[in-house]
Amino acid sequence: MAPRVLISDALSPAAVAIFKERGVETDFQPGPARTKTSSPALIGEFDGLAIRSATKVTAKLLECAAKLKVIGRAGIGVDNVDIPAATRKGLS
Repeated sequence: MAPRVLISDALSPAAVAIFKERGVETDFQPGPARTKTSSPALIGEFDGLAIRSATKVTAKLLECAAKLKVIGRAGIGVDNVDIPAATRKGLS
C-alpha cells in the first residue's frame, strides 16, 4: 500500500507532482479553515503531513494522528508545530 500524505497548505504544483512521481498518494486540501475544522478527524488516515505556515500542528491534532510518521514543513521554521507533542509521538 502506498503511503498517504495530507497536504494541508498551499504547495506548488511541482511539489505535489514530486509526491505523486514517487508513488505517494496525496490528498491536497489547502486552507487554514479546513485544517482547523476537519483535519483532527481526518489526520488519522495519513502517514504524512505536508504543511507551510498556515497549518498549526497542535497536541490535539497529533492525538488524532494514529498512523502519522512524519511532518514535512515547506519553508523556514517550525514555530507552528508543537515540537514536544510531536516528539512524544516519535515523529520527525
